[in-house]
Amino acid sequence: MPNDPADISALVALARTIAVQQGLSPSLVCAVIEQESAWNPYAIRYEPAFRTRYVAPLRLPVTEEIARSISWGLMQVMGQVARENGFVERFLPTLCDPATGIRTGCIVLRKKMDAASGDLNRALGLWNGGANKDYAAQVFARIPQYSPMQSPTITN
Repeated sequence: MPNDPADISALVALARTIAVQQGLSPSLVCAVIEQESAWNPYAIRYEPAFRTRYVAPLRLPVTEEIARSISWGLMQVMGQVARENGFVERFLPTLCDPATGIRTGCIVLRKKMDAASGDLNRALGLWNGGANKDYAAQVFARIPQYSPMQSPTITN
């Protein structure tokens, strides 16, 4: 996890650039990243229930099945979700590369926004899969610190 404020500042700048390219609010994307990984590009989390429900029925080789059942990187994009949204890199851990992970996460978040007809609360619920009922409120609480007039203060 980057502890150096310069490293975090560089990640924030990267996130803002990619968010704009994907037609998303930079403050929103930064808030999602902080909520999901606390700006740790190497964050991963295995989700066994996700594997059972969504990935196992695909009958993939076990390594790919497991990789698709992990959330990767800054935006914690599930491997299966990345694949469903056009991620074609051979190795899903590539999502831990900040630019790759943010770009893929923004593509997915943009699709959630479109599916929710721009309703941010609903889009964040779709992003989170509904597991955390307070998720949208937690992200909303983080947005102001990433407004253009603020310097980000990262909280965990």
